[in-house]
Amino acid sequence: MTSTFIRHELKAFWRARNTGKSIAVHIVMGIFILYLLACTFYLGFHIDVLLKKTFPKDDLLVSFCGVILLYYAFELLSRMQLQELPTLRVQPYLQLAIKRNTLVKYLAFTSMLSFFNLWPLILFIPFIIKVIAVQKGGMIAAVFILSLVGFSIFNNYLALYIKRKASLNGWILLASSLSLALIGMGDFKWHLYSIRNFSFLFFGHLITNPALILVPVLLALVMYYVNFLFLKGNLYLEELTKHKTLKKSTTEFPLLDRFGHIGDLVANEVKLIIRNKRPSSALKVSVAFLFYGLIFYRNPQMGESFKVFVGMFMTGIFIISYGQYMYGWQATHFDGILVSKVSFTDFLKAKYLMFTLVSTVAFILTTPYVYFGWRTVLVHFVMFLWNLGVNTTIILFFANRNSKRIDLSKGAAFNWEGVGVTQLLLTFPLLIIPYIIYVPVKLLSNSNWALAALALVGLMGILTRSYWIKALTADFYKRKFKIAEGFRNK
Repeated sequence: MTSTFIRHELKAFWRARNTGKSIAVHIVMGIFILYLLACTFYLGFHIDVLLKKTFPKDDLLVSFCGVILLYYAFELLSRMQLQELPTLRVQPYLQLAIKRNTLVKYLAFTSMLSFFNLWPLILFIPFIIKVIAVQKGGMIAAVFILSLVGFSIFNNYLALYIKRKASLNGWILLASSLSLALIGMGDFKWHLYSIRNFSFLFFGHLITNPALILVPVLLALVMYYVNFLFLKGNLYLEELTKHKTLKKSTTEFPLLDRFGHIGDLVANEVKLIIRNKRPSSALKVSVAFLFYGLIFYRNPQMGESFKVFVGMFMTGIFIISYGQYMYGWQATHFDGILVSKVSFTDFLKAKYLMFTLVSTVAFILTTPYVYFGWRTVLVHFVMFLWNLGVNTTIILFFANRNSKRIDLSKGAAFNWEGVGVTQLLLTFPLLIIPYIIYVPVKLLSNSNWALAALALVGLMGILTRSYWIKALTADFYKRKFKIAEGFRNK
C-alpha cells in the first residue's frame, strides 16, 4: 500500500497547476540542501582538528563523546521549529476502506525521509571512520553508527509527537522550546551541571560496553510506538477536537465584543491564526522576537540608532511577519469575502484593530527592558507609535499588490509559498523610512528631537487613520479582480 501512496503523490505533483513553479522551487531548495550537506561533510571530515583546538586538554575520544548529546539537543530544537508534519498527504484516504495502521505506517515512513536524519551521519561518520575505527576496531565503530541512527530516529518521532500535541495546544511547542533553552542555560550560563559529562557518561562507556547500544534502539522503538498510538487514536479531525466540545471555546473573545462587527472580524482572524500552521508560525515568531533585545541591549556600546531598529521589530514584528502576506491568509475564501455583505472598509478596520491590539500587548511585554534604562522603554514607545501610524499603513498598501496564494495548513519552514516581489519591496520602506526622519533630525539637533519627530509622524498616522482607510479601500477596488485571480491559482 505504501507504494500506492507514493504513486498517487507523484501523480498529484505532476498534475498540479503549478508543477513548473514547484519543480523550480524544489530544484533551488535541493541545491541549497546539498550545499548544506556538503558543508556538513567538510565539517565532519575536520571535526577532529576542531575538537583538538576547542578542547586541547582533553583526549580526542573524550571530547567527541562529550559533544554528541549537545548536538542532538540542538537538533531536537531545530526539528521542532523546521521539520514538517506529513499529515495532509493521507487526508483523501481517511474516508476509504483502508486500515488505520496502514495510514499511520505510511506517515511514519515518510517522516523518516527528512534531511535531518542524514545530518548526524554525514557529520559524525567521518570521525568514526578516521579515529574510532582505527583505534577501537570496526565493531565499536559500527556500534557508534547504530547509536547515532537510534538517537536520530528517537529525535525524529519525539519532535513529531511534540508538534502533533502542539496542534491541540499551541503552548506545548513553546513550552518544549523554552525547556530546551533552560537546559542549555543551566549548563552554559548557570553552570549547574554539564551536558558534556552526561554525554560522555553514555558514549564513553559505549566503547567499553557495546551492549549499551540497546539504549538508543529501545528509545527509538518506544518513541515510535508512542507516536504511532497517538496518531492512530487521533487520525481524524473530528477526533482531534471532539474532547473540546464540552468546554467553552477558547476562540471567544469578550474583549472584542465592544467593537461590534469589526470585533467579530478580528475574532475570525484570531481563529484563523490559532487553527492553522502557517499563520500561527508568524505569531510564534512574534513571541520569540520579544527576547530580541536581550541579544543587543547587553552590549553597552550599542547606540540609540540601533535601538530604534530593535524597538521597531519587538513592538511590530507581528505586523511585519503576519502582515506581509496579507491578504493571502484569506486566499481560500477570498471570493466569498468579495460577494459577502462585509464591506472592505470594515475589513480594513479589522486589520488595523488587530494590529493595534497585538502591538499594544507586545509593547507592554517589552516594558521589563526598563532594566537597561528608561530611555530604552521610551524608544520602544516611540516605535510602537510608529508601527501603528506608519508601518501598518505601509503593510496594507503592499497587501493590495499581493496576489500570492498561501496554504494555511503548511508550516513556515522552507516554505516559499506566498513569497513574491511584494515582500522584497516591502523590506525597503520598513527599514529605511524611520531612519530618513531620525538621522537628519539627530544630526541637525539631537536624539531627543529625532525621537520626537518619529513619535509625531506615528501619531499623525494614527489620527489620520480614517483617511488612509478610504485611500486603501479605493486602491483595493482598482485591483481586487487581479488579486482574486491570483488567489485562485493553486
